[in-house]
Amino acid sequence: MSGNVTLKSEMPAVTASGLDNVVAAETALSHVDGEAGRLIVAGYDVEELVKAHDFEGAVAALWAAAGLEPAPSAAEIRNALGRAREAAFGYIPALLSSKRHETVTEGLRTGLSMLADEPGEDAADRDIPAHIRAPVSALGAAAVITAALVRAEAGKSPVAPNRHRGHAEDFIRMLRGEAPAAAEVEALNAYMVTVADHGMNASTFTARVIASTKAGTISAVVGALCALKGPLHGGAPGPVLDMLDEIGTRENIEPWLERKIAGGARLMGFGHRVYRVRDPRADVFNKAVTILTNGNERVRFAREVELAALKALRAAKPGHRIDTNMEYYTAVLLEALGIPRDAVTSVFAMARIAGWTAHVMEQERVGRLIRPQSRYVGHWPEGEAAA
Repeated sequence: MSGNVTLKSEMPAVTASGLDNVVAAETALSHVDGEAGRLIVAGYDVEELVKAHDFEGAVAALWAAAGLEPAPSAAEIRNALGRAREAAFGYIPALLSSKRHETVTEGLRTGLSMLADEPGEDAADRDIPAHIRAPVSALGAAAVITAALVRAEAGKSPVAPNRHRGHAEDFIRMLRGEAPAAAEVEALNAYMVTVADHGMNASTFTARVIASTKAGTISAVVGALCALKGPLHGGAPGPVLDMLDEIGTRENIEPWLERKIAGGARLMGFGHRVYRVRDPRADVFNKAVTILTNGNERVRFAREVELAALKALRAAKPGHRIDTNMEYYTAVLLEALGIPRDAVTSVFAMARIAGWTAHVMEQERVGRLIRPQSRYVGHWPEGEAAA
């Protein structure tokens, strides 16, 4: 049969529910080895990437791995992000006055959609090289918008960015209205570098599908954020803190865990769909929390809960390897930085935009529309049997 028509007998079989184990793209950006508990990002083990680079350096490494030419240096990324934050601050009055959002993440979605897919050379961004203007505008805007929305929820006015500061440092400063401690900047940099990219997850795949249509970088980022806000993808850290609050005291840890596990409840922050051993990102965050809190009581309590939960889960499910995932220490880390629970997904997106935009660059180089097949399982017209 000619053309694009496919006969019933020619339809491909469904290989996996949720596309598990289906290779959707070739990428030089990141590799997730769930069996070994290993994450490689832009040629680095994630633990080494955190040691080698701050967020700006990680962005430069990712975009270079994506084939961006000329590849910007970390210093060029730092300067461009500062300019982009300044440009984004001009959108804040309109965003806050619109009140067309219920949550910080919805507000971030609205704010990002105000950006142009092909930003022009206005006074604020004319010094940003044209080939990185769109991805840098998304990265810069996400930090400015998130900080302004959090302050607005608290009844406070937005704080203007300082383009001479590093991205992580300036975000905390815009969030609080005062300069952060060096340990806080180091901890947030570690967090943002670690979550910048993570294989072909749902939001990254969404970004690549949109990029394959040539819709533009900002459209791909907004679509990826919409996928991220779903509770099965980006919503776990808040419930981790709810769990810690509900447990409350050291004396209640074991009884609470026994009740929940016996009742079949899922413990937030434990287990991962991909990692069969400990999530390597959890180790990075654990160290960042240690640097940040210097023996904070909340962190000690979280660690006691973690050890007790792992012991209880392994006793309840012998033969199953269950480890702490990155959401657990993400929750504790971001709480210690003063980031409210309803802003956790937006702060995650602030970092993951680095990876989303790198995948957009990579997909645009491929230049082919992503258009998978489906298998029809509905009713056939009367008198016609399925093959």
